[in-house]
Amino acid sequence: MNIFDCFMYFDEDLLLDLRLNFLDKYVKKFVITEATYTHNGAKKKLNFDINNFKKFKNKITYIVVDQQPENILEIDLKDSNEKKGEKLILNGMARDYYQRECLSKGLTEALDEDLILISDLDEIPNLENLNFQSINNNIIIFEQKIFYYKLNLVYEDFLWQGTRAIKKKNFLSPQWLRNIKGKNYPIWRIDSYLSKKKYSNLKFIKNGGWHFTCLKTPEQLEKKLLNFAHHYEFEKSGLQINDIRKFISERRIIYDYKADQKKNKWTGKSTLKKLESKYLPNYISDNFNKYSDWLD
Repeated sequence: MNIFDCFMYFDEDLLLDLRLNFLDKYVKKFVITEATYTHNGAKKKLNFDINNFKKFKNKITYIVVDQQPENILEIDLKDSNEKKGEKLILNGMARDYYQRECLSKGLTEALDEDLILISDLDEIPNLENLNFQSINNNIIIFEQKIFYYKLNLVYEDFLWQGTRAIKKKNFLSPQWLRNIKGKNYPIWRIDSYLSKKKYSNLKFIKNGGWHFTCLKTPEQLEKKLLNFAHHYEFEKSGLQINDIRKFISERRIIYDYKADQKKNKWTGKSTLKKLESKYLPNYISDNFNKYSDWLD
């Protein structure tokens, strides 16, 4: 069984370096997509440079996404603010989904029994905890700790269902795997039998890795939030660069996953805790000087 590690890229060289080095001993191919536009539709330059990762040159399949998805909604001058907002959200998600779907172009060499990993770049799976002999035909979901701003500042009591995996013979598409709901449904339920989101053969990997989010300076983080799929929600929050600086300095998360979905989640109310390095990928401990600026 070979492993194909697939993810999207924007400009996150710090985490890309960590991911490549940590997963290198497991992975046959790293499949990376980068778009020539942001998820808000603005043009962007390509940031990936293979010369920064020469060690992995023969393992990387790099795919440029230079076309927009076909389902982009036109913004009409007559649209109300609410309608415009809905379209902006849907367009952001459409671009995000399309870039992820393009990862399939890098899987032409994968065989039926090979394992396909679909992640965001900042979701790093812990493959040491995966029993490869017990995968069978299961859909694998890695339960990961969330880290904010620094590599060792953890968002406690919240597990992130990040990286997903499945054998190539059962793989439908990257976004299909991403969309699967994170719970096992009884096989007798008709809705699960007909659904492409509800399944009964999920295998959850405890201590399944790390979700390192917002590892950026305040300025870099503002740029990301203005350009990612949910950019409209950030803009609507009213947060400014000084708010971001304050949240980072006070170890408060900018987006609260624990908050009620119907309420404002850009509150900065939840705080972060410093975690010992032994709970981090061993590559960080072994290369402390390399990552010292990103440890609290």
